[in-house]
Amino acid sequence: MADSSDKVVENIPGPYYCDYSCIACHLCVDTAPENFKMNDDDSNAYVYKQPEDDEERELCEEALETCPVNAIGNDG
Repeated sequence: MADSSDKVVENIPGPYYCDYSCIACHLCVDTAPENFKMNDDDSNAYVYKQPEDDEERELCEEALETCPVNAIGNDG
């Protein structure tokens, strides 16, 4: 489970976030590219846009559920 006290600094405010346990596998970016990006040094993913519709929410949830290290959280 992602740690809300260890959020990647680049996350924008909102329910979805990545924490620093991210291993930069790019799965979330590939799954939900409208919402996740890699940071400049490619060491962590982060949420750059919160989901705005059901399709984006479903893709964010898919990324959360398939993250191999549980680095994605949803506080919503």
